[in-house]
Parts: sequence; structure tokens; C-alpha cells
Amino acid sequence: MSRRRSNRVTNSKFVTSPGRVTIIDDCEEDEYLHHRSCWKHIAVLNKRVSKPKRAKELEILKLTAPCFYDECTRRGRSKRRIKCKYLASKLRKKLNSKAFVAYLESFSDEKKNSFVYLDCLWFSMYKSENQNIRSSVFDSIKTKQIFSKKYVFLPIVYWSHWTLLIFCNFGEDLDSDNTCMLFLDSLQTTDSSQRLEPDIRKFVLDMYRTEGRTEDQRLVDEIPLHVPVVPQQTNDVECGSFVLYYIQRFIEDAPEKFSVDDMPYFMKEDWFSHKDLEEFCDKLDSLGTIH
Repeated sequence: MSRRRSNRVTNSKFVTSPGRVTIIDDCEEDEYLHHRSCWKHIAVLNKRVSKPKRAKELEILKLTAPCFYDECTRRGRSKRRIKCKYLASKLRKKLNSKAFVAYLESFSDEKKNSFVYLDCLWFSMYKSENQNIRSSVFDSIKTKQIFSKKYVFLPIVYWSHWTLLIFCNFGEDLDSDNTCMLFLDSLQTTDSSQRLEPDIRKFVLDMYRTEGRTEDQRLVDEIPLHVPVVPQQTNDVECGSFVLYYIQRFIEDAPEKFSVDDMPYFMKEDWFSHKDLEEFCDKLDSLGTIH
């Protein structure tokens, strides 16, 4: 049976990088030396590094992992910033992914046996030029037995943005209509799916080869990648919360037998409301999953 790649989101526009950040009063020199992954720190870099070196550094920093600023030892933030209602929103708090993994344990055994959750940094580590780092990713994946699961959740953190990749029925025959990938993005105007697809397909092929699978490379390369139109974020920081809620809702709503013919199922623009997301974040907050 021949396969064709699914249609992607069309008529999208790239989102330009944020302009120069002016609020950097709580970013101290000693912190900056150990942490350079968010746009605020890039602004600091922009002020303190020579132009030739800065250009090279900026290109590297744009592709780094998410901002872990809250985990750095530093002076207390200014009261002016803390009092800002927008910054104090639960949707802007840092996500504790380990606590979320623990939260997933609350599902029934039947649900838990159908899926596995991969670390959100593994994809960015896979793109490292260091072969030892790349190898460590697949050593970790081997322990997850992904080809025995219906669904595999791989959160991707790249360009300081969270998206969700779901592998569906990877243990089945690739000629079937049940095997596919889903790419859920709360900021689809960035065209992340199209820009990441080449690397996603390399990742999947390497994953098959590392597991000792013998499927034809052509069939692996042609696994459909679907990009359903799902609820979208309304500011620049909700993407992580959206990814966690996509996982939560997908586990609850996924059919017993997933088929590409029945797409997009529940994954539509009105899948859930922003109020639903806020209530979900309140629940995570009470469990210590966001802080």
C-alpha cells in the first residue's frame, strides 16, 4: 500500500524573534555566565559581547533548550516585577516535568499500559553534534519499550518553544493505516512542524535502527505526519502548559483503536477552552507540578 505524507498547515507566517529586551534588572553578571538560554539573557549578551562573537552566539542561543532561569541561584526578583499580575499568572510559572510524570501515574493501569512519556530534552539532545550525547538519548529510549505502546509522547523544546510529537501504533505494520505521527503545536503560525520535520524523520529512522528494527527505510520515511488544528495559546509563555494539557486530554480522549481514516478525531480548534486549561494548571499547581 502506498503512502503519502499528510497535508501541512498552509498559509502560515514565521514569527519573528522578540525585539531587544529592556527589562533585565534581575539578570546579574554571575548568573549570565552560567545561563544563556532565554531572550532576556540574549539581550544581556547583546550588550556585553563584541559584535562578531555576538552574531555567532545568537545563532546558537536561538536553538537552545527552554529557559531554566528560575533554577539559578540569584538575588530576589524586584517587587515591581512580582506585583505584575500577568507575570504572576499560573500559566507563566515554570513547569516541573518530573512532577508531571508522577502525575501521569494517577491514570488507570489500562491507560498507563497504552502510552509512554519521553523526556522533553531528548530531541534537542539528539540534535547535538556530540555523538556521546546522541547515543545517550537512544540508550534511554531503549528502556521505554516504545514499540509495545499504542502512543508515545515526545514533548519537543526547541527555539524556546514547546510542541508535542505523538507516535501512534509504531509497533504495527507500517503498511497499515494506523501508524502515524501527530504534531500538536499551540503556536502554529511559527510553522514549527515544517521546519522540524526533516529532523523528526531522521530521529524516527535512527530510533528504528537503534531498536534493531528491520522495517524498510522508505516506509519509515513515509510515516504520515499529521498537524491537526488544536487550541492555540494567547501569549508567549503558555506553550508548556498547553503541551501538558494536550497529553492529559489525549490520554483521556484517545480511541481504543486509532485509525488515520478517522482523523482528526477530537483534535480540533474547540477541543477545550482556555478556562479548561486554567483549571488544569490550578490542579497541577496544587500538586507542585508548576512553581
